[in-house]
Amino acid sequence: MRSYPLNTCLLVGLALILTGCAATSDITKDTRLLLNDEGFPSYQSYQLDTEQDVFQLSQDAKLFVDKIVYRAGAEPKDQIRELVWAIFDKSHFNLTYSGTANTTATETFESQTANCLSLTIMTWAMARYAGFDARFQEIQIPEYWTRREGFSLLNGHVNLRLFPRNDLTNLYLYADGFEVDFDPSETRKHFPSRQVSKRQIMAMYYNNKGADAMINGEYDYAYALFRQAVILDDMFDGAWVNLGLLYRLSQQYQLAEDTYRHAIFLDKENLTAWENLSYLYLVTERKTESDDILAMIHKRRQDNPFYHFILGEEAYEKDQWEKAIAHYRRALRLDNSKHQFYFGLAKSYYQLGDVSRSQRYLEEAIKHASKPEEIKRYQEKQALLSQRN
Repeated sequence: MRSYPLNTCLLVGLALILTGCAATSDITKDTRLLLNDEGFPSYQSYQLDTEQDVFQLSQDAKLFVDKIVYRAGAEPKDQIRELVWAIFDKSHFNLTYSGTANTTATETFESQTANCLSLTIMTWAMARYAGFDARFQEIQIPEYWTRREGFSLLNGHVNLRLFPRNDLTNLYLYADGFEVDFDPSETRKHFPSRQVSKRQIMAMYYNNKGADAMINGEYDYAYALFRQAVILDDMFDGAWVNLGLLYRLSQQYQLAEDTYRHAIFLDKENLTAWENLSYLYLVTERKTESDDILAMIHKRRQDNPFYHFILGEEAYEKDQWEKAIAHYRRALRLDNSKHQFYFGLAKSYYQLGDVSRSQRYLEEAIKHASKPEEIKRYQEKQALLSQRN
Protein backbone atom coordinates (compact mmCIF):
# COMPACT_ATOMS: atom_id res chain seq x y z
CA MET A 1 0.00 0.00 0.00
CA ARG A 2 1.15 3.52 -0.73
CA SER A 3 -0.38 6.84 0.30
CA TYR A 4 -0.40 9.64 -2.24
CA PRO A 5 -0.10 13.28 -1.16
CA LEU A 6 -3.14 15.54 -0.74
CA ASN A 7 -5.37 17.08 2.32
CA THR A 8 -8.68 17.34 4.21
CA CYS A 9 -11.91 18.60 2.75
CA LEU A 10 -15.09 20.14 4.02
CA LEU A 11 -17.32 17.20 4.68
CA VAL A 12 -19.41 16.62 7.75
CA GLY A 13 -20.70 19.84 9.16
CA LEU A 14 -20.68 23.57 9.22
CA ALA A 15 -21.08 25.50 12.45
CA LEU A 16 -20.94 29.03 13.69
CA ILE A 17 -18.30 28.45 16.37
CA LEU A 18 -19.29 31.39 18.50
CA THR A 19 -19.40 29.71 21.80
CA GLY A 20 -21.58 24.73 21.99
CA CYS A 21 -26.05 19.34 29.02
CA ALA A 22 -29.21 19.38 27.57
CA ALA A 23 -31.62 16.49 27.50
CA THR A 24 -32.40 14.89 24.15
CA SER A 25 -35.96 13.85 24.83
CA ASP A 26 -38.86 14.34 22.43
CA ILE A 27 -36.76 13.33 19.41
CA THR A 28 -38.58 13.57 16.10
CA LYS A 29 -38.83 9.95 14.95
CA ASP A 30 -40.36 10.76 11.55
CA THR A 31 -37.55 12.67 9.84
CA ARG A 32 -39.96 13.92 7.17
CA LEU A 33 -41.29 16.28 9.85
CA LEU A 34 -37.84 17.91 9.94
CA LEU A 35 -38.16 18.98 6.29
CA ASN A 36 -39.89 22.29 5.61
CA ASP A 37 -40.44 22.64 1.88
CA GLU A 38 -42.85 25.53 2.42
CA GLY A 39 -40.14 27.54 4.14
CA PHE A 40 -38.01 27.55 0.97
CA PRO A 41 -40.59 27.93 -1.80
CA SER A 42 -38.18 28.05 -4.75
CA TYR A 43 -36.06 25.04 -3.77
CA GLN A 44 -37.61 22.89 -6.52
CA SER A 45 -36.49 25.31 -9.21
CA TYR A 46 -32.89 24.20 -8.78
CA GLN A 47 -31.69 21.33 -10.91
CA LEU A 48 -29.30 19.30 -8.78
CA ASP A 49 -26.47 17.21 -10.16
CA THR A 50 -27.48 13.58 -10.58
CA GLU A 51 -25.27 10.64 -9.67
CA GLN A 52 -24.50 10.26 -13.37
CA ASP A 53 -23.52 13.94 -13.56
CA VAL A 54 -21.20 13.61 -10.57
CA PHE A 55 -19.36 10.45 -11.62
CA GLN A 56 -19.41 10.77 -15.42
CA LEU A 57 -16.05 11.20 -17.18
CA SER A 58 -15.53 13.37 -20.23
CA GLN A 59 -13.96 11.92 -23.36
CA ASP A 60 -10.73 13.78 -22.54
CA ALA A 61 -10.65 12.19 -19.09
CA LYS A 62 -11.22 8.74 -20.57
CA LEU A 63 -8.43 9.34 -23.08
CA PHE A 64 -6.13 10.31 -20.19
CA VAL A 65 -6.90 7.02 -18.43
CA ASP A 66 -6.49 4.99 -21.63
CA LYS A 67 -3.02 6.40 -22.27
CA ILE A 68 -1.81 5.78 -18.72
CA VAL A 69 -3.16 2.23 -18.52
CA TYR A 70 -1.79 1.32 -21.97
CA ARG A 71 1.67 2.64 -21.09
CA ALA A 72 1.68 0.70 -17.79
CA GLY A 73 1.42 -2.69 -19.50
CA ALA A 74 -0.82 -5.65 -18.80
CA GLU A 75 -0.32 -6.11 -15.05
CA PRO A 76 -3.32 -4.55 -13.19
CA LYS A 77 -1.35 -3.55 -10.09
CA ASP A 78 1.08 -1.64 -12.33
CA GLN A 79 -1.83 0.02 -14.13
CA ILE A 80 -3.32 1.20 -10.83
CA ARG A 81 0.02 2.50 -9.60
CA GLU A 82 0.67 4.40 -12.84
CA LEU A 83 -2.83 5.87 -12.88
CA VAL A 84 -2.52 7.21 -9.33
CA TRP A 85 0.98 8.53 -9.94
CA ALA A 86 -0.20 10.25 -13.11
CA ILE A 87 -3.02 12.02 -11.25
CA PHE A 88 -0.54 13.57 -8.82
CA ASP A 89 2.46 13.93 -11.11
CA LYS A 90 2.90 17.56 -12.21
CA SER A 91 4.18 16.42 -15.62
CA HIS A 92 0.90 14.60 -16.28
CA PHE A 93 -2.10 16.02 -14.47
CA ASN A 94 -0.72 18.65 -12.05
CA LEU A 95 -3.56 18.31 -9.55
CA THR A 96 -3.69 20.97 -6.83
CA TYR A 97 -5.67 21.16 -3.59
CA SER A 98 -8.52 23.56 -2.83
CA GLY A 99 -10.89 23.10 0.08
CA THR A 100 -13.73 24.72 -1.90
CA ALA A 101 -13.40 22.43 -4.93
CA ASN A 102 -16.74 20.67 -4.52
CA THR A 103 -16.85 19.48 -8.11
CA THR A 104 -17.93 16.59 -10.31
CA ALA A 105 -15.43 14.12 -11.79
CA THR A 106 -15.33 15.95 -15.12
CA GLU A 107 -15.11 19.41 -13.51
CA THR A 108 -12.24 18.23 -11.33
CA PHE A 109 -10.40 16.84 -14.35
CA GLU A 110 -10.88 20.04 -16.32
CA SER A 111 -9.95 22.42 -13.49
CA GLN A 112 -7.12 20.21 -12.16
CA THR A 113 -8.21 21.29 -8.68
CA ALA A 114 -9.74 19.10 -5.99
CA ASN A 115 -10.46 18.58 -2.32
CA CYS A 116 -10.46 15.10 -0.81
CA LEU A 117 -14.08 14.42 -1.76
CA SER A 118 -13.83 15.58 -5.38
CA LEU A 119 -10.50 13.76 -5.75
CA THR A 120 -12.15 10.59 -4.45
CA ILE A 121 -15.06 10.98 -6.85
CA MET A 122 -12.84 11.57 -9.90
CA THR A 123 -10.40 8.78 -9.07
CA TRP A 124 -13.26 6.33 -8.42
CA ALA A 125 -14.74 7.16 -11.82
CA MET A 126 -11.36 6.74 -13.53
CA ALA A 127 -10.64 3.47 -11.72
CA ARG A 128 -13.99 1.95 -12.60
CA TYR A 129 -13.62 3.05 -16.21
CA ALA A 130 -10.21 1.31 -16.28
CA GLY A 131 -11.75 -1.87 -14.90
CA PHE A 132 -10.57 -1.73 -11.28
CA ASP A 133 -12.49 -2.20 -8.05
CA ALA A 134 -12.69 0.80 -5.70
CA ARG A 135 -13.75 1.28 -2.08
CA PHE A 136 -14.77 4.58 -0.50
CA GLN A 137 -13.50 5.19 3.04
CA GLU A 138 -14.33 7.81 5.66
CA ILE A 139 -11.47 8.51 8.08
CA GLN A 140 -12.52 9.16 11.66
CA ILE A 141 -10.35 12.21 12.35
CA PRO A 142 -10.66 14.46 15.44
CA GLU A 143 -12.55 17.74 15.22
CA TYR A 144 -10.69 20.05 12.85
CA TRP A 145 -11.95 23.43 11.68
CA THR A 146 -11.03 25.95 9.02
CA ARG A 147 -12.36 29.50 8.74
CA ARG A 148 -14.18 30.86 5.71
CA GLU A 149 -16.12 34.10 5.39
CA GLY A 150 -16.95 34.29 9.08
CA PHE A 151 -17.93 30.63 9.38
CA SER A 152 -16.04 27.88 11.16
CA LEU A 153 -16.13 24.80 8.97
CA LEU A 154 -15.78 21.37 10.53
CA ASN A 155 -13.67 19.26 8.21
CA GLY A 156 -13.98 15.56 7.60
CA HIS A 157 -11.89 13.27 5.44
CA VAL A 158 -12.50 10.59 2.84
CA ASN A 159 -10.17 8.61 0.65
CA LEU A 160 -10.20 5.68 -1.76
CA ARG A 161 -8.68 2.22 -2.01
CA LEU A 162 -8.18 0.66 -5.43
CA PHE A 163 -7.91 -3.04 -6.18
CA PRO A 164 -7.30 -5.09 -9.34
CA ARG A 165 -10.56 -6.74 -10.28
CA ASN A 166 -10.68 -10.51 -9.79
CA ASP A 167 -12.27 -12.64 -12.47
CA LEU A 168 -12.55 -16.32 -13.34
CA THR A 169 -9.07 -16.48 -14.85
CA ASN A 170 -7.13 -14.09 -12.61
CA LEU A 171 -7.01 -13.85 -8.83
CA TYR A 172 -5.13 -10.89 -7.33
CA LEU A 173 -4.25 -10.97 -3.65
CA TYR A 174 -3.56 -7.33 -2.78
CA ALA A 175 -5.34 -7.19 0.55
CA ASP A 176 -4.52 -3.56 1.33
CA GLY A 177 -5.01 -2.23 -2.17
CA PHE A 178 -3.66 1.16 -3.22
CA GLU A 179 -4.72 4.12 -1.07
CA VAL A 180 -5.42 7.40 -2.82
CA ASP A 181 -5.36 10.29 -0.37
CA PHE A 182 -4.85 14.06 -0.40
CA ASP A 183 -3.07 13.88 2.95
CA PRO A 184 0.35 12.23 3.28
CA SER A 185 0.37 12.54 7.07
CA GLU A 186 1.56 9.44 8.88
CA THR A 187 -0.65 10.30 11.84
CA ARG A 188 -3.79 9.90 9.74
CA LYS A 189 -2.96 6.22 9.27
CA HIS A 190 -3.59 5.69 12.98
CA PHE A 191 -7.20 6.91 12.79
CA PRO A 192 -9.92 4.32 12.23
CA SER A 193 -11.78 4.22 8.95
CA ARG A 194 -15.09 2.89 7.78
CA GLN A 195 -16.25 1.87 4.35
CA VAL A 196 -18.98 4.08 2.91
CA SER A 197 -21.25 3.55 -0.07
CA LYS A 198 -21.58 5.49 -3.29
CA ARG A 199 -24.94 6.71 -2.02
CA GLN A 200 -23.27 8.12 1.11
CA ILE A 201 -20.62 9.82 -1.02
CA MET A 202 -23.41 11.47 -3.01
CA ALA A 203 -24.95 12.68 0.27
CA MET A 204 -21.58 14.18 1.23
CA TYR A 205 -21.38 15.87 -2.18
CA TYR A 206 -24.80 17.50 -1.72
CA ASN A 207 -23.86 18.49 1.83
CA ASN A 208 -20.71 20.24 0.65
CA LYS A 209 -22.53 22.04 -2.14
CA GLY A 210 -25.20 23.04 0.37
CA ALA A 211 -22.56 24.51 2.69
CA ASP A 212 -21.23 26.59 -0.21
CA ALA A 213 -24.73 27.82 -1.02
CA MET A 214 -25.49 28.69 2.60
CA ILE A 215 -22.26 30.67 2.96
CA ASN A 216 -23.23 32.56 -0.21
CA GLY A 217 -26.68 33.35 1.21
CA GLU A 218 -28.50 31.14 -1.32
CA TYR A 219 -30.82 29.63 1.26
CA ASP A 220 -33.38 27.98 -1.05
CA TYR A 221 -30.61 26.32 -3.03
CA ALA A 222 -28.88 25.23 0.19
CA TYR A 223 -32.15 23.72 1.41
CA ALA A 224 -32.57 21.76 -1.83
CA LEU A 225 -29.06 20.33 -1.40
CA PHE A 226 -29.27 19.52 2.33
CA ARG A 227 -32.72 18.00 1.75
CA GLN A 228 -31.31 15.67 -0.88
CA ALA A 229 -28.36 14.79 1.36
CA VAL A 230 -30.55 13.61 4.26
CA ILE A 231 -32.94 11.82 1.92
CA LEU A 232 -30.03 9.81 0.53
CA ASP A 233 -28.51 9.18 3.98
CA ASP A 234 -30.84 9.85 6.89
CA MET A 235 -28.08 8.80 9.33
CA PHE A 236 -25.75 11.60 8.15
CA ASP A 237 -25.68 13.71 11.31
CA GLY A 238 -23.44 16.38 9.77
CA ALA A 239 -26.02 17.15 7.09
CA TRP A 240 -28.73 17.41 9.76
CA VAL A 241 -26.54 19.89 11.66
CA ASN A 242 -26.17 22.00 8.53
CA LEU A 243 -29.89 21.87 7.86
CA GLY A 244 -30.48 22.99 11.45
CA LEU A 245 -28.11 25.90 10.96
CA LEU A 246 -29.99 26.87 7.80
CA TYR A 247 -33.24 26.87 9.77
CA ARG A 248 -31.64 29.02 12.47
CA LEU A 249 -30.33 31.51 9.90
CA SER A 250 -33.86 31.60 8.44
CA GLN A 251 -35.27 32.25 11.94
CA GLN A 252 -37.14 28.93 11.96
CA TYR A 253 -36.02 28.34 15.52
CA GLN A 254 -38.21 25.39 16.55
CA LEU A 255 -37.23 23.45 13.44
CA ALA A 256 -33.60 24.31 14.07
CA GLU A 257 -33.83 22.94 17.62
CA ASP A 258 -35.61 19.75 16.51
CA THR A 259 -33.03 19.17 13.79
CA TYR A 260 -30.04 19.73 16.08
CA ARG A 261 -31.57 17.35 18.60
CA HIS A 262 -32.02 14.75 15.89
CA ALA A 263 -28.34 15.07 14.93
CA ILE A 264 -27.40 14.57 18.58
CA PHE A 265 -29.73 11.55 18.75
CA LEU A 266 -27.76 10.06 15.83
CA ASP A 267 -24.40 10.87 17.45
CA LYS A 268 -24.34 12.14 21.01
CA GLU A 269 -20.59 12.87 20.56
CA ASN A 270 -21.25 15.41 17.80
CA LEU A 271 -20.00 18.50 19.63
CA THR A 272 -20.75 20.70 16.63
CA ALA A 273 -24.43 19.82 16.95
CA TRP A 274 -24.29 20.55 20.69
CA GLU A 275 -22.57 23.87 20.02
CA ASN A 276 -25.14 24.96 17.47
CA LEU A 277 -27.87 24.02 19.92
CA SER A 278 -26.13 26.10 22.57
CA TYR A 279 -26.03 29.15 20.32
CA LEU A 280 -29.67 28.66 19.40
CA TYR A 281 -30.52 28.66 23.12
CA LEU A 282 -28.59 31.90 23.50
CA VAL A 283 -30.45 33.49 20.58
CA THR A 284 -33.79 32.39 22.03
CA GLU A 285 -32.93 33.70 25.52
CA ARG A 286 -32.27 30.39 27.27
CA LYS A 287 -28.88 31.34 28.64
CA THR A 288 -28.76 28.77 31.44
CA GLU A 289 -29.24 25.86 29.03
CA SER A 290 -26.71 27.42 26.67
CA ASP A 291 -24.11 27.82 29.42
CA ASP A 292 -24.54 24.21 30.54
CA ILE A 293 -23.76 22.95 27.05
CA LEU A 294 -20.83 25.32 26.65
CA ALA A 295 -19.27 24.11 29.89
CA MET A 296 -19.53 20.50 28.74
CA ILE A 297 -18.03 21.25 25.32
CA HIS A 298 -15.21 23.37 26.73
CA LYS A 299 -14.17 20.56 29.05
CA ARG A 300 -14.18 18.00 26.24
CA ARG A 301 -12.20 20.15 23.78
CA GLN A 302 -9.29 21.21 25.96
CA ASP A 303 -7.00 18.53 24.54
CA ASN A 304 -7.85 19.26 20.90
CA PRO A 305 -5.20 21.59 19.39
CA PHE A 306 -7.55 22.66 16.59
CA TYR A 307 -10.04 23.92 19.16
CA HIS A 308 -7.43 26.38 20.41
CA PHE A 309 -6.38 27.17 16.85
CA ILE A 310 -9.89 28.16 15.82
CA LEU A 311 -10.22 30.34 18.95
CA GLY A 312 -7.00 32.00 17.84
CA GLU A 313 -8.40 32.57 14.37
CA GLU A 314 -11.54 34.14 15.80
CA ALA A 315 -9.50 36.40 18.09
CA TYR A 316 -7.31 37.42 15.15
CA GLU A 317 -10.36 38.36 13.08
CA LYS A 318 -11.44 40.63 15.96
CA ASP A 319 -7.98 42.32 16.05
CA GLN A 320 -7.28 40.74 19.46
CA TRP A 321 -3.66 39.92 18.62
CA GLU A 322 -2.36 38.99 22.07
CA LYS A 323 -5.37 36.79 22.77
CA ALA A 324 -4.85 35.11 19.40
CA ILE A 325 -1.19 34.45 20.25
CA ALA A 326 -2.17 32.77 23.52
CA HIS A 327 -4.52 30.41 21.69
CA TYR A 328 -2.00 29.62 18.92
CA ARG A 329 0.66 28.86 21.55
CA ARG A 330 -1.72 26.51 23.36
CA ALA A 331 -2.36 24.73 20.07
CA LEU A 332 1.39 24.38 19.50
CA ARG A 333 1.94 22.94 22.96
CA LEU A 334 -0.52 20.18 22.08
CA ASP A 335 0.78 19.61 18.54
CA ASN A 336 3.91 21.31 17.19
CA SER A 337 3.69 19.75 13.71
CA LYS A 338 0.98 21.91 12.13
CA HIS A 339 2.06 24.74 9.83
CA GLN A 340 -1.23 26.62 10.42
CA PHE A 341 -0.35 27.17 14.09
CA TYR A 342 3.04 28.69 13.26
CA PHE A 343 1.50 30.94 10.63
CA GLY A 344 -1.09 32.11 13.14
CA LEU A 345 1.74 33.28 15.40
CA ALA A 346 3.59 34.85 12.46
CA LYS A 347 0.65 36.97 11.34
CA SER A 348 -0.26 37.95 14.92
CA TYR A 349 3.25 39.09 15.81
CA TYR A 350 3.36 41.05 12.55
CA GLN A 351 0.20 42.90 13.61
CA LEU A 352 1.93 43.75 16.91
CA GLY A 353 4.93 45.11 15.00
CA ASP A 354 7.29 42.32 16.09
CA VAL A 355 8.78 41.59 12.66
CA SER A 356 11.59 39.41 14.03
CA ARG A 357 9.23 36.94 15.67
CA SER A 358 6.92 37.10 12.68
CA GLN A 359 9.77 36.05 10.38
CA ARG A 360 10.83 33.27 12.73
CA TYR A 361 7.38 31.71 12.88
CA LEU A 362 6.88 32.14 9.15
CA GLU A 363 10.06 30.11 8.63
CA GLU A 364 8.61 27.43 10.91
CA ALA A 365 5.38 27.43 8.90
CA ILE A 366 7.37 26.83 5.72
CA LYS A 367 9.37 24.07 7.40
CA HIS A 368 6.22 22.24 8.54
CA ALA A 369 4.10 22.74 5.39
CA SER A 370 3.84 19.67 3.16
CA LYS A 371 2.08 20.82 -0.01
CA PRO A 372 3.85 22.95 -2.64
CA GLU A 373 1.03 25.50 -2.79
CA GLU A 374 1.26 26.04 0.99
CA ILE A 375 5.02 26.47 0.86
CA LYS A 376 4.74 28.88 -2.07
CA ARG A 377 2.12 30.99 -0.26
CA TYR A 378 4.29 31.28 2.84
CA GLN A 379 7.41 32.05 0.81
CA GLU A 380 5.57 34.87 -0.94
CA LYS A 381 4.60 36.33 2.41
CA GLN A 382 8.18 35.89 3.59
CA ALA A 383 9.44 37.86 0.57
CA LEU A 384 6.97 40.67 1.24
CA LEU A 385 8.01 40.74 4.89
CA SER A 386 11.68 41.03 3.92
CA GLN A 387 10.92 43.95 1.60
CA ARG A 388 9.18 45.85 4.37
CA ASN A 389 11.86 45.19 6.96
